[in-house]
Amino acid sequence: MIECPKCHRTERQHRAGKTDSGSQRYRCAFCRVKYTPNPKPWAYPEEMRRKALQMYVDGMNLRRIARHLGVHHRTVSLWVKAQADQLSDPPTPEQVKEAEMDELFTFIGEKKNKSTFSR
Repeated sequence: MIECPKCHRTERQHRAGKTDSGSQRYRCAFCRVKYTPNPKPWAYPEEMRRKALQMYVDGMNLRRIARHLGVHHRTVSLWVKAQADQLSDPPTPEQVKEAEMDELFTFIGEKKNKSTFSR
């Protein structure tokens, strides 16, 4: 028999429609609370979240990850943001004792020569 989660009575439990996911809802005639005895899980599995984060770290973009896993790209971005919020803050310049540089040279500004393309 179905038991009310609030008052724990089993008598006078009436059907009260269905949820959006299709689970049967009930209403207790005594305390008037509506409840679902066996709710369906709505969260994505933790393994899927880890896989999405690994794909993101490997350089795949959010929309491609979403297509691959069959979820919305906004969901993937929320997973990434939640993981990023859990990371500790990077060290401040006062805390850094040594820094290693590579050979990458970046030029920002105007080019010295004009384009050779003419109209």
